[in-house]
Amino acid sequence: MSSYYPRSKDLTRTRKSLTDSPPTSPSPTDKNYRHERLSRYDSSGESAADKALGRTSSYTRREPRLASVNKELDSSATTKDYKKMYAEALNENERLKSRLQDSKQELAKIRSQLEKVTQRHDRLSERSSALVSEKRDKHTLEKKVSNMEEELKVLTELKSDNQRLKDENGALIRVISKLSK
Repeated sequence: MSSYYPRSKDLTRTRKSLTDSPPTSPSPTDKNYRHERLSRYDSSGESAADKALGRTSSYTRREPRLASVNKELDSSATTKDYKKMYAEALNENERLKSRLQDSKQELAKIRSQLEKVTQRHDRLSERSSALVSEKRDKHTLEKKVSNMEEELKVLTELKSDNQRLKDENGALIRVISKLSK
């Protein structure tokens, strides 16, 4: 208990406990006064004047809540074993840590697989681009070959025509030389 005024040792108070004093019975006037005081309030602890004004005392508003909280705390303290709850929480944390570690390992494995697949895809895309360029080159070379084959055909025709013309020219020269003799 704190006080604003310092206490001296000779002014210490002693409190009697309820068990030290003899039980007293209420006097008839006390009973009437209590009855009179209770009759002013209804069963919820509010006076008729307060009820008409819509006011409630803070005690009557808090009392049911405090009682239920205290009751809950008392019952939970006796029924729950905090060491057991702590051990369960530790076990749960360890289980979650192991799951997290497993998930991290699985994630690393999946990332490495993904990287391998992307590298393979890059190689395939490089190969496919190389294949595309090879196909293009092959197509152009085929065109060149077909053009050369056509030119070769034309060339052979020209050679045969040239040979025919040479033969005709030789025959004409012989005919002219016989005629001129």
